[in-house]
Amino acid sequence: MALTETQIAEAAEALLEAEATRKQIGLLSKRYPDMTLDDAYAIQTAQMTRKTQDHAILGWKIGLTSKVMQDALGIDTPDSGVLYDYMRYDTSAVIPKGHFIAPRIEAEIAFVMKTPLEGEVTREAVLAATEYVTPALEILDTRIVRKDTETGQSRVIFDTVSDNAANAGIVLGTARHDPNALDLRWVGAIVKHNDDVVATGLGAGVLDDPVTGLVWLARRMATYGQRIEAGQVILSGSFIGPVECPSGSRIEADYGAFGTVSLTFD
Repeated sequence: MALTETQIAEAAEALLEAEATRKQIGLLSKRYPDMTLDDAYAIQTAQMTRKTQDHAILGWKIGLTSKVMQDALGIDTPDSGVLYDYMRYDTSAVIPKGHFIAPRIEAEIAFVMKTPLEGEVTREAVLAATEYVTPALEILDTRIVRKDTETGQSRVIFDTVSDNAANAGIVLGTARHDPNALDLRWVGAIVKHNDDVVATGLGAGVLDDPVTGLVWLARRMATYGQRIEAGQVILSGSFIGPVECPSGSRIEADYGAFGTVSLTFD
């Protein structure tokens, strides 16, 4: 790690303040050019320590799972963030105007766990630990600017991870499916924004199989002394690109026989 404990605490505090005030901060990768991925996760964990004083952990999100997104950031690994109880919305929820800074959505398959997962696990172990899978939308928001106005420098993975993997909310569908009864690579969605189709995708876009994301997450969490707990919700990664959602956006993701999930931004 390149950052001091004081610097980690300062960065975490700045991000918490940005979320509370809905005012973005500058790139941490510019402020701390020597920061590492371990530093970024330490900043994320410092925020988690503060937040869990008032909120429960709902689960975890896996991001940057598609080859396109990894290539765009020049990385070869996913990232992860924390889901908190206050981030959960039911399908058809209406988000008040101004609740987020610059929201976007992604379509995903959510796993709801019945037993813990920890460390080196197999695909079969993930399926055995899963109670059910359901359609979901992830709401993304960025407490860090996407691009520095002075230099034109864009966010890198250190910024994204520090910012809780840009996570802001999760919308769950009502359908529940046995993951063993489906080939999740072929589960996909047609996503509409105000009745216009803006994205389509298949589960195979997530590391060739959404289950692979949970294998990666269990391993990643173990390196930081964490594990996936029973009852937690895991967002396995998006199989579409992020869809911008300015005020007045209506989103519907139609997963066919797998179910639907929708959301409106006032």
